[in-house]
Amino acid sequence: MQNLKNVARPPSSHKTPPLFVHAEVYRRAAYGQNHPLAIARVETAVDLCAGLGWLKDGFHASPVASREQLTVFHAPDYVEALYQAETTGLTPAAHRRLYNIGTRENPVFPGIFERASTSVGGSVLAANLALEGGIAYHPAGGTHHGQRARASGFCYFNDPVFAILTCLEKGLERIVYVDLDAHHGDGVEDAFFDNERVFTLSVHEAGRWPGTGLLHDRRLGRARNLPVPRHLNDHELDYLMRAAILPLVQAQRPQALVITCGADNLAGDPLSTMALSNGALWQAVTQLAACAPAVVVLGGGGYNPWTLGRAWAGLWAALNGYQVPDLLPPALTDMLKGLTCDLVEADEIRPEWLTTLRDQPNVGPVRAEIRTIAEAVMRKA
Repeated sequence: MQNLKNVARPPSSHKTPPLFVHAEVYRRAAYGQNHPLAIARVETAVDLCAGLGWLKDGFHASPVASREQLTVFHAPDYVEALYQAETTGLTPAAHRRLYNIGTRENPVFPGIFERASTSVGGSVLAANLALEGGIAYHPAGGTHHGQRARASGFCYFNDPVFAILTCLEKGLERIVYVDLDAHHGDGVEDAFFDNERVFTLSVHEAGRWPGTGLLHDRRLGRARNLPVPRHLNDHELDYLMRAAILPLVQAQRPQALVITCGADNLAGDPLSTMALSNGALWQAVTQLAACAPAVVVLGGGGYNPWTLGRAWAGLWAALNGYQVPDLLPPALTDMLKGLTCDLVEADEIRPEWLTTLRDQPNVGPVRAEIRTIAEAVMRKA
């Protein structure tokens, strides 16, 4: 296993330096009260990057996708229903049943349509930027559960689908989607399982919501699923990368790669029991990014603002080859101390979450289950 303290920038099959896509809309309060996403997520990563001097170049403001753009994938009646929910602040009972909006899982809140549309606009922009020959990082993206006519798993629109559609519209024939989030990337797999130009691969925690993505599920041969056991450690992810994930991706010879990296796969996240260090995640993403000339890196899930913000800031450093400091400046430590999360108790906040960016590696044995998973997904149907 490589030394996770020194994650290098992906080899330069990329013509241009990495680019960062973001919008200030994500600083606004969202999701209401007592919701796992009612925390400071993307803005924490952005502020850490800015405070460390990592956003001087390559920053792009995310546009808002138009209603017409959204109907390229989403059903027009669903787009209209979500637009009306923002406009009126109301969700008829029929819309709650039909579209799964206005529920505890997918609440209606001020700015809901703009926020979700901006996520799509950002991923479309990221794909277009990446297709110029580089890596585009859009941490606010990764709403991978959204269905064509229904919200699902806190996701209203499915922005990874739009990143892939952008690549398809440009005429690419070989696109690979890799999902490292703790939850199965069901919405993206559902959208493309019958498209011969797209291959999807998802690594997620077995038995976790939405319950899809079983080991034998290959969806006409265009998908692979690696449901991993609880407490996945860094050595186990590294083994899966070398034994299965990288060989599967490389065999596709992708012209473009879209990655939802997640942060709920990290130790300390309240909605999964995966136990990766952020260094293991950085290494996996940078290894994948070396597999294609055009790469879109999206955020995804993550419900601990300390582990998420540090991981996504450090990922931007890894993509660029920036040196990660051993200790954060006092101003950034103060910012991290000011974060709150209803799902993480005060005595569960680890001291290193407030003072450092890089986690200590979570090393351990590679269990037999992990080897079985790698063998199964590499086996010909």
